[in-house]
Amino acid sequence: LPSFHLSLPVCPSFCLTETVMDTRTATAELGWISFPANGVRTMCGYDENLNTIRTYQVCNIRFTVRDCASIPSVLGSCKETFNLYYLETDRTVSEGIKGVEYWANAPFLKVDTIAADESFSQVDFGGRLMKVNTEVRSFGPLSKGRGFHLAFQDLGACMSLLAVRVFYKKCPSVVQNFAFFPETLTGAESTSLVIARGSCIPNAEEVDVPIKLYCNGDGEWMVPIGSCSCKAGYEPDNGNVCRACPQGTFKSSQGAGLCQQCPLNSRSTIEAATLCGCRNGYYRGDMDRPEDVCVPSAPRNVVSVVNQTSVLLEWHPPRDTGHRDDLSYNVLCRRCHSNERRACQPCDDSVAFVPGKRGLKDTRVEISKLRAHTSYTFDILAINGVSNKSPYPAQQLSINITTNQAAPSVVPIMHQVSSTSRSFSLSWPPPEQPNGIILDYEIRYYDKSQSSVLNSSVVQSEMPNVVLEGLRPGTGYVVQVRARTVAGYGAYSKEMLFQTLTDGKWLAGVCGGVCVCVCVCVPDMFSGPTPTVTFPTLSEGHSSPGVKIYIDPFTYEDPNEAVREFAKEIDPSCVKIEEVIGSGEFGEVYKGRLKPVGKKEIPVAIKTLKVGYSERQRRDFLSEASIMGQFDQPNIIRLEGVVTKSRPTMIITEFMENGALDSFLRQNDGQFPVIQLVGMLRGIASGMRYLAEMSYVHRDLAARNILVNSNLVCKVSDFGLSRYLEEDTSDPTYTSSLGGKIPVRWTAPEAIAYRKFTSASDVWSYGIVTWEVMSYGERPYWDMSNQDVINAIEQDFRLPAPMDCPVVLHQLMLDCWQKDRNARPKFPDIVSMLDKMIRNPASLKAGTNNVAPGPSHHPLLDRGAPDLSRVSSVEDWLAALKMTQYRDSFLGSGFTSLPLVTQITAE
Repeated sequence: LPSFHLSLPVCPSFCLTETVMDTRTATAELGWISFPANGVRTMCGYDENLNTIRTYQVCNIRFTVRDCASIPSVLGSCKETFNLYYLETDRTVSEGIKGVEYWANAPFLKVDTIAADESFSQVDFGGRLMKVNTEVRSFGPLSKGRGFHLAFQDLGACMSLLAVRVFYKKCPSVVQNFAFFPETLTGAESTSLVIARGSCIPNAEEVDVPIKLYCNGDGEWMVPIGSCSCKAGYEPDNGNVCRACPQGTFKSSQGAGLCQQCPLNSRSTIEAATLCGCRNGYYRGDMDRPEDVCVPSAPRNVVSVVNQTSVLLEWHPPRDTGHRDDLSYNVLCRRCHSNERRACQPCDDSVAFVPGKRGLKDTRVEISKLRAHTSYTFDILAINGVSNKSPYPAQQLSINITTNQAAPSVVPIMHQVSSTSRSFSLSWPPPEQPNGIILDYEIRYYDKSQSSVLNSSVVQSEMPNVVLEGLRPGTGYVVQVRARTVAGYGAYSKEMLFQTLTDGKWLAGVCGGVCVCVCVCVPDMFSGPTPTVTFPTLSEGHSSPGVKIYIDPFTYEDPNEAVREFAKEIDPSCVKIEEVIGSGEFGEVYKGRLKPVGKKEIPVAIKTLKVGYSERQRRDFLSEASIMGQFDQPNIIRLEGVVTKSRPTMIITEFMENGALDSFLRQNDGQFPVIQLVGMLRGIASGMRYLAEMSYVHRDLAARNILVNSNLVCKVSDFGLSRYLEEDTSDPTYTSSLGGKIPVRWTAPEAIAYRKFTSASDVWSYGIVTWEVMSYGERPYWDMSNQDVINAIEQDFRLPAPMDCPVVLHQLMLDCWQKDRNARPKFPDIVSMLDKMIRNPASLKAGTNNVAPGPSHHPLLDRGAPDLSRVSSVEDWLAALKMTQYRDSFLGSGFTSLPLVTQITAE
């Protein structure tokens, strides 16, 4: 209950009082209990306005009361006061009626001794105007629920209690600063301040919080804190009402502003509009303000002129550019297999645009190097601040053309297959764009030391290979080739140098910029004619000599057979488990020791299969061992063996001291020079090149699945994702609209959309790993959701370069993230690029984007030109190259004779 007041107060107009009792309105006996019973009497009297009231009167002494101050001798016994008491109760009024004795001894609490503020004059109640006093007292707070009793105690004088009014105060409900505050009771004391929390009125929003007012002891609101204001689409009306903007107007932001009329070429068809939408054919850009006018952005009247495999496009600018002066044009090229737009795909990077295809200021572009007899669609986009708001086809103008016949493209490269002192055999892949049926090839060659292209020799071949004969021993020849169709010859390939063998001598030769080959002739070691030495062909898409092809263990009728074939069974007594280092998909991962019989003890990582597994879980668990056991490469995690004949079932691998690459980088943020990071990336790329050569697609290449040993060697691990592709999951890292697990942030768009997993999709993932390494383990795409990542990639968003990342490395990432998977580099290309960066550290400075030009060099030939004329063994040859320290490595690898040395590959 609130505190109560006794008085006849005068309140301000904004103060509310609730009256509990007012004796002035009583017209009959009040029925109050008095003690002693005959000491108090009720009588009719008059108030100060001569209104008839019911009063209580007591006179216990029979002398006239004078001003106490005028009778000094009786000061101690003269009384002008009475006492006010109250008593709380938990009972109703009817339950609370008791005898006089109870009330005489009840535990009343004293409120105050009440005295008049001046003396009374002797008056007659017969109608004379008398002077009365009104006193106000407060008491409380009250805690009992039923109510309270009041008691008035006479102290010995004649007195009349004319009227009693009991009331409490409250602050009324109010709307202030666009916030509503409810009716609030005052505090117990006159100085109390009661906090009232406010809430914004309809269609208003908070500006400052908290929103509150204070209710003081007099029932007045004071000290406003916080406020609300009308939200966007609503304007203030009559001070504390937020009114919706009518149709044809808008208000774009919260605040005190008023609704505005829609700008030119826009409209609002609903109330409370925050933005006026542009009319059909008009647009507003992201950077434009809501009050800016809408303008058009479509080019007009495109005209094309086709000349064989070139096309000239011209067009007119938009009819009206509005107030904008930032107009430019982009030209999009798509190659189509039919007339349907869905059958089109982006043009190859080889297509040439003059003066360019982006940011054109002129309304003209010439496009060349298209494919013959091919349909193309060109979209011309007028780009300005509003272009991205324009839906197809309003923003862009499209035209379809079909090219005419053209000559074939350039043959990309040639390989030397074999060589003698008088001839060599060459082969080459067909042109990437034959533009028809290849009729034949023309090969042009000349002696580099004595001739020039003006007096070269020419031969024809119907096949993509040729044997050039009648050559001079020990001579370098420059060779070019071109293809011919019914449209004529294409351009010659780039010049490449090939070397014949020298009679009776050893030579070091160079295969024109593609690979380095050791050309050997051994006349004194063989009887008979000079032997023909065959060189390895290192062409893209072929595995290196000796590399096996991966076999999927799930193709076995009994998966256990694959485990027996590819994984070594280890006696569990040789395995010692030491400590838990993590948990995997199927159970705990431990650090331990492996002590094979007769061999040195080594540290190992041990994956275990948890108790209660199903047969399918056991099969899936061991499938990773069946996969891993097929690999043997320094940058692939090495399988030591498995334990399948006792429990727990284990997979045992080499131990990697520094754990997962992502966490290792986060723990060592900024601690490594860029060239060391590139070295780590080179190791990962080397491992992935090996997997690609084995026709194995990883599907889950990420920094978390790269392990790092104590020498900072990075090794590819975790070969178990293939099993996830048949299962659904709620893991946010692995989602797919088609069901199953896919690591979205690391996966190429074609793999997400169509489950098209290839080495090209692994290259995309490698680009993400490169970004993770250069950002020291930052999460790709930060806190974006998987669906936002998918949408962003579809809209050609790519991750920006991490801090201090060399431009050349970010360009490598962007190449890996090409939407056209055929345009992405292959892993051998990536290894080659990283090798060039390592050999040329200047290219790794932040802000540079150049790798040292020139062909790749073989380390055996970077040491100068040794005298190889007198060597007769591998040891002599290494000595001539000043590489005797590699003798054991060569012999241990099987290169025990000079003819075998000729089979050395770049690996």
